[in-house]
Amino acid sequence: MADTDTLAATDSNFDDEVLKAELPVLVDFWAEWCGPCKSVGPLIDSLATEYQGRVKVMKLDVDNNPGVAGRFNVRSIPTIMVFKDGELKETAVGVRPRPLLERLLEPYV
Repeated sequence: MADTDTLAATDSNFDDEVLKAELPVLVDFWAEWCGPCKSVGPLIDSLATEYQGRVKVMKLDVDNNPGVAGRFNVRSIPTIMVFKDGELKETAVGVRPRPLLERLLEPYV
């Protein structure tokens, strides 16, 4: 993740980085062992680059940050959530094509 515009969300920074963010935030809930998560990762990174300055894109490792995952009832990964003004606006579970993720973001950009 260091070479991309994607940021790491954690249990400790989630409220400040996501819920209090001025920009809409896309959060990718993932885990290292999750094959589908790895296939979605590059797509999430490309969205971070494309929407830079308009959307904050973050990844949250559910194994290392179970608090936030539990708080938002993440039961399956990958799960993509869009937050705006401190509220959860959209959720997509499973591998989703880029056009669907862009449609999730567009109303909030």
